[in-house]
Amino acid sequence: MAAPARFTFDLDLGGGHTSATQPSVPENLVSQLVTQAREEAYAQGIAAGEKSASAAAATAIADAANAIAAQTAAMSANLDQSGQTNLREAIELAASIGRKLATNLLARQPTAELEVLIAECMANLDGVPHLVIRCHPDVADAVREAATANMATSGYSGRLVVMGDPDQRLGDGRLEWVDGGLVRDINAISSSIDEKISAYLAGRTGTAPQETEQ
Repeated sequence: MAAPARFTFDLDLGGGHTSATQPSVPENLVSQLVTQAREEAYAQGIAAGEKSASAAAATAIADAANAIAAQTAAMSANLDQSGQTNLREAIELAASIGRKLATNLLARQPTAELEVLIAECMANLDGVPHLVIRCHPDVADAVREAATANMATSGYSGRLVVMGDPDQRLGDGRLEWVDGGLVRDINAISSSIDEKISAYLAGRTGTAPQETEQ
């Protein structure tokens, strides 16, 4: 029978150290692993930085877009307000010029508009027995002369009465007959014009009508 084999441990029991060669990692492999780890860490850092930069850029772009939108809205509102202001000022200026022109025309021809009213009235007064005209005393004679001349061309054959009335402003007048009458009142005409201007501006600007300065 063969003798059992002995186990040999190749140990130095006296010194407590192994005599066998311990496994080791080659230095070049360690260097490669370190280099690879550094490259991977660098790549991850770059990716993280790019991601962070992209997020920051997106946020900055969004903020800039919001700021531009807000500024554009403000500019648009300012332009609208400026346009409305310019429109109102232009109309008020035109109305003021119109009033001055009317005042100058009235000073030069105080009976012109009243004569036109008389002519239009007489052309439609067939069969009316009498017509009373009230006007400013300073122009009563001129109005009487113009009305008398108009009777010959209009066909009106009733009685004509022209009265100087101190309550009538220069250029104003009242025409009265048995069942009707007409009034020329510069103040009323001016107020009507102001109301139409105010209504027009209110329709354009969407605001409540305001009184136009006279």
